[in-house]
Amino acid sequence: MADFTRQQVEDVVRKVIGGRLAAGGKGPAPLLAVHASARHMHISREHLDQLFGPGYELTVFRPLYQPGHYAANETCSIVGPRSRLISNLRILGPIRPRTQVELAFTDAISLGLDNIPVRLSGDIDGTAGAFLLGPKGMIELKEGVIRAAMHVHMNPEEASWFGVKQGDEMKLRVGGECATTFDRVRVRIDKNVRLNVHMDTDEANACGLHRATEFSLVK
Repeated sequence: MADFTRQQVEDVVRKVIGGRLAAGGKGPAPLLAVHASARHMHISREHLDQLFGPGYELTVFRPLYQPGHYAANETCSIVGPRSRLISNLRILGPIRPRTQVELAFTDAISLGLDNIPVRLSGDIDGTAGAFLLGPKGMIELKEGVIRAAMHVHMNPEEASWFGVKQGDEMKLRVGGECATTFDRVRVRIDKNVRLNVHMDTDEANACGLHRATEFSLVK
């Protein structure tokens, strides 16, 4: 084992302490991932049976960033007013208690839907509806079409580091050629998630997410 001088040890200690002080004494910031979420849907057991056949099970196309979540091979078509249609609407698993469709604003306009609200996932009461077409049937979704509010998933330890609680709003700065700051990033806390901001494709295009390399998340 190499011998270290007192000066070398003190230099290392100063660097460590200096880094912690720069971060408010909290240690280094947690690793943040920022992803664009393309239009997709979540599906209930009842509606999966109606669209794909009784007892049908979703099959995995690829895993998603959050543990236990995946993009399924299965897709549907969504039909809006005046018979406007978007095909290949990807289903995300696992199965949920209620079916919902998440669109970007431009997706909604192309469907003829001009009244979809910005909501957190799961908050679908009183929202717009649409028709969904699958290989084995069609359903009229009475409500459940939303534009997903930008949000950040984090576990309790990460929430403590940022000093936030469930439902708080944060700011996300995206650096690069189209540097942009988003003001209302909703906090969602769960012990089984990884630190991850989700935005829709309109928001991702506006900030040039595909070329951005710098992100900062602040209370």
